[in-house]
Order: sequence, then C-alpha cells, then structure tokens
Amino acid sequence: MPLPSVWYQRIVFESVGRICFGEGIPVRPVLPIEGFSFRGGELFCESVPLSRLAEVYGTPLYVYSHAEIRRRFQELQAALSAVDHLICYAVKANGNLAVLRALFRMGAGADIVSGGELFRAVRAGVAPDRIVFAGVGKRPDEIELALKTGVRLFNVESLPEAEAIGRVAERLGVRAPVALRVNPDVDPETHAYTTTGKRGTKFGVDLDQALAAYHKMRELSGLEVRGIHAHIGSPVRSLEAYSLALDRLLGLLDRLRRDGFTIDTLNLGGGFPIRYREDEAIFTPEEYAKRLLPRIRESGCTLIVEPGRYLVGNAGVLLTEVIYRKETPEKTFLIVDAAMTELIRPALYGSFHHIYPVCELGSGEERVDVVGPVCETGDFFAKDRMLPRSQAGTLLAIFSAGAYGFVMASNYNARPRPAEVLVMDDRHYLVRERESYEDLIRGERIPEELWDDGREETER
Repeated sequence: MPLPSVWYQRIVFESVGRICFGEGIPVRPVLPIEGFSFRGGELFCESVPLSRLAEVYGTPLYVYSHAEIRRRFQELQAALSAVDHLICYAVKANGNLAVLRALFRMGAGADIVSGGELFRAVRAGVAPDRIVFAGVGKRPDEIELALKTGVRLFNVESLPEAEAIGRVAERLGVRAPVALRVNPDVDPETHAYTTTGKRGTKFGVDLDQALAAYHKMRELSGLEVRGIHAHIGSPVRSLEAYSLALDRLLGLLDRLRRDGFTIDTLNLGGGFPIRYREDEAIFTPEEYAKRLLPRIRESGCTLIVEPGRYLVGNAGVLLTEVIYRKETPEKTFLIVDAAMTELIRPALYGSFHHIYPVCELGSGEERVDVVGPVCETGDFFAKDRMLPRSQAGTLLAIFSAGAYGFVMASNYNARPRPAEVLVMDDRHYLVRERESYEDLIRGERIPEELWDDGREETER
C-alpha cells in the first residue's frame, strides 16, 4: 500500500515502551515477503499489526504467515502437476506442530532426519506413507520406529546404514523400502556448510560407486530397493545444477533398469531458493518444472521433492526490540533483545536478513551494527547496515526467518527460547509458549552430597 505524502502522527504504546513515530517519509525497500505489508506506515502480518503481536506476546517473537505458506505450497504443487509427484516438506526447516499441520492439511508429506522429527510429523497428522526418512546417522531404534510407523521410503546414505536397516527389518519380519542417496558431484555454488552433493562430503554414495552399492543392497533380504535419491545443497540458485544432477541420475537409472532393478521413484531433494535480498536472481517453480519435468516424465518415475526453506522461509519474521543504542567513535550499535540464540544464521553462515522497523521512522538513515546481548563477538544480525535511525524501544522485524530460525535456537547464556505465533488473516495463535527460567533447568538434578557446605573437604 503506497504511503501517504503526509507526516505521521506520533503513536506511543506505553504499555510495552515501543514507539512508532515519524517526521517524514523514509525510503523503504520493497519487502521480499508477500504475507507481510505496510499499511499506513505500520508493518502487518496478513491483517494483524506486528506491534500488536509484540504487545501481546513480548519479544523476541517468531511470527509466521499461514497465507504465505499456503501460497508457496500451492505454487509448487501446480508447477509439478504434469508428473506424478509428492512434496515432502523438510521438517528440519521449521518443525513447529502448527506449521506442520498446516502443510499436511494442504497435502504435503514429510522429509525427516531423526526419530524426533518422525514423532513430530506423526503428532501433526501426516500419513505415514507420505514420509521419507533421510539423514546420515539413523540409529537402530529410530529405524525400528520408522518401520513400525510404515514410512514410505528410507533414503540410505551408506552401505553400513543399508545393512543396519536390513537387520532391523529382518528382525521385524518386514522389508524396508529404500532409495540410495547418490552424490552426483555437482557444485550448487552455495555456502560450503550446506553443499551436500559433491564428492568428499559425509552425505550419500559417490556416483561412481553407486551401481555397486545397489547390487550389494539387492542382496540384503530385508530391503526392497525402490528409488534413487539426491540432494545437492541449499539454497541452490542455479537451474543448471539441478539439470546436471538429473542427467547423471537418469544415466544411473538406465543402467539399473538394464540390470533388472525395479526403480519407480526419483527423489531430487530440496534446496529451492528464496529471495533474501530484493536484487537476488532466483528461479521459479514454473522454470524448474519446464527444465526438468519432461525428462522425469519420460522416466516413468514418481518424483519426490523435499523443500523446506522455500515453503516457510519468507513466511516468517523475528520481532526484536532495541534495548540500547550505543555510539562509539568507530560504530553505532543497536543492541536488541534477540541474539544468535534465536537466529544463528548470520553468525554461522554470514547470512543476510532484511531488517526494518515495524513502524515507519522519519528521522533519517544511519549506518549501524545490529547485535544481540550474547557474550560472543559473532552475535550479530547485520553489520554496517543502513537503517532508519532507531532508539531504545524501537521494534525491528528481521525478515526471511521462517526457516532455520527457531529450530536452530539454543539456550546459550541461559536464554529462554522465544515464543512462536501463527497468523491466519485477522487471527493470531500462540503456537509455542515462551520458555521460562524454570524450563531452563527442567530435568537437571543436583546430588544431595553437593549440598554439604564443603567445610570438611576444605579442612583436609
């Protein structure tokens, strides 16, 4: 909504000490999220002002747009409609039960990597035959739970893992459906920590060893070899990388079928990109489909994809309040009440997240570092960033925080993890309570003898 060319009146939310004010019209970048918009100088999630959510639930606070999640899922579903397919949402991106339930109601399956994620997915109501189980370190108890649950497919990462799955399946008197994760040795040109499809990573089996691995898996009576899996990294901004990976997998598929394997599933993993910056060039689901689906259709395989970030990344923001404004001869710091404990991506990956005040500020722009209170120099959200001039009490929104945000949160510095809220049009729901100090020590025990005053030990 265009901003009116008038000065804003000063609005003070005294109950929480947050201030929305203005003396002019600042330059505001185009928001990268459709579920969020400015109305009359204030940022809304769908039809709810974010300042209201901060007032009700406090900060730091994660806020998710149901409409944005739905739009993204429907967009991808429509793009893939020309082939038999299943969208298995990567639970690791955002495992909140309400987010999972929303996606499962839309028709998504689940891509899981642990027994805990399996528990979450089932609790949120996913059909077991829409679950694929990935991950390089599946324990026997997790394998047994997955087999008893009836998951659709195991993505096997190594021959020792295939043997472990086979042993558990034999003990249970069943055959485990499996796909081998293959490294096609394609560079997705993303961060080194999230590059997963090249030689030398801990993931999967190298392409030149894959055929032999398939033959060995076929010898295991507890396995039913069904598919080929690959996941080259995240986010992947190049369609060429996906196309090259598909070429190599289809070559393997032809060889396997000549050798008598019945392969009916081709899983191309996830890694679909989102726009963190306004000027980022990313491909659309339609472009992905146009480039890849004709060859997948010819293979006769069911396509599985495992998007996470794409579905929820731009559907979430992290709200945080400026606690102090600290000016030094070298820098100006905005010290906020969120930290790397809430959102570690900038500290871990050097990731960019768009940041903007929830209420338009008309006091000009300045260059600042946005930092948290954790005792680490790496605890930052932005460095040398041009932002509207802010003060203590200003409420900031950190965008593109719906994926790999809360799920990577920690209690470092004994910080309680934040609350999460889901917005559906004009309604908002607390979908995770903020942790309390009591929650921080839940499950811990102090041995009785340590309550002794210690004088005997000192005297010795």
